[in-house]
Amino acid sequence: MWLLVALLAAAVAVAIVTRRSALPYTVGLVLFGLTLSLIGPAVAFPVSPKLLLAIVLPGLVFEAAFRTDLAILRRSAGWIFLLAIPGVVVVATIVAAILSATTTLTFTESFLVGAMVAATDPAAILGTFRQIRVPIRLETIVEMESLVNDGTGIVLFAVALEMLEGGGSIGGSVVVFAVSLVGSAILGALLGAVAARIVRGIDEHLTQLTITVVLAYGTYLAADAVGLSGVITTLVAAGAFGTIARGDLTSQTRDTIDVVWEFAAFLLTAGVFLLVGLAIAPSTLALAAEPIVWGVLAILIARAIVVYGLLGIPATLFARRGRQDLAIPRPWLHVLFWAGLRGAVSVALALSIPSDVPNRELIQGVTFGIVLFTLIVQGSTAGLVVRRTGASTTS
Repeated sequence: MWLLVALLAAAVAVAIVTRRSALPYTVGLVLFGLTLSLIGPAVAFPVSPKLLLAIVLPGLVFEAAFRTDLAILRRSAGWIFLLAIPGVVVVATIVAAILSATTTLTFTESFLVGAMVAATDPAAILGTFRQIRVPIRLETIVEMESLVNDGTGIVLFAVALEMLEGGGSIGGSVVVFAVSLVGSAILGALLGAVAARIVRGIDEHLTQLTITVVLAYGTYLAADAVGLSGVITTLVAAGAFGTIARGDLTSQTRDTIDVVWEFAAFLLTAGVFLLVGLAIAPSTLALAAEPIVWGVLAILIARAIVVYGLLGIPATLFARRGRQDLAIPRPWLHVLFWAGLRGAVSVALALSIPSDVPNRELIQGVTFGIVLFTLIVQGSTAGLVVRRTGASTTS
């Protein structure tokens, strides 16, 4: 209990200090935790990686999905889909190819690294973008990509780990991957609709708020229990609930949900980034120094190919045909490229790798190094990229 209070107090202190500077508070939290791990005694990770994800992700996913403007989301749904599903697979494959060619890791081991760092992290993205003024549609694309691709990345990690441990085949893995995503979406839609129907018969705001908490965490746990993606299930459930039930919620309830969930998102984001800094052992980073350089290069190349190729080419074609409602301005592409932050999810997945996996420490070291680069370097300069590219004034 004292550890929890200490972490929250430290998170608040760092947030206050960083709000007076250009440094995003998520970066400040990671640096603070990393400093403690460097100068202090070794600190065991206070919660299991799986429990960390179960505590953090449902709250962040529900809060972001519930407040998303559906009209804007519909305009950008295709781009989000490209980035969050095929984009994640492309990044994981490119990272695997580069790491296997430049380090001692095999392709399968490298693909495991790729799966862990392929998805952008919702906590990192949400924490950074709330301090930067960008067009609402660009913000929606970045945030929703980080939410959807997180579910994709976790499923891909499970597939990669199974292949590394000698189980499954490529064809079977593709089927499992597709079934998990589709099944999660269906389950989420059903549970969101059920919760919305229950809310219609209730006019007490605290009870309605409690239903949103049950929905956020209950859908995640239910999906995980049956082998589906908790992130995708919670995301779809939140969207379905918001669409169906928003008209049935009183103004007091909507205000309460907004305030309580925003506060919860702040606490979750702050706590998790302190834990990320504490969880990364300096000795692990030192062991993987050279592979980390290749890993960072690989993630930047892969992200560039996805953003400027998979997304940029069709976006340019739409612009040339006069479909400005669907096109993505070029300055936005630069922001999307540089906003590919990795964070708590990648760290938690790396910590959850079984101890008997070959080259486990090296795999973790490369993953941690990539996470730190994206958070510290990209996270601290994201605002500069927005300003220099003119993305904040482009619509």
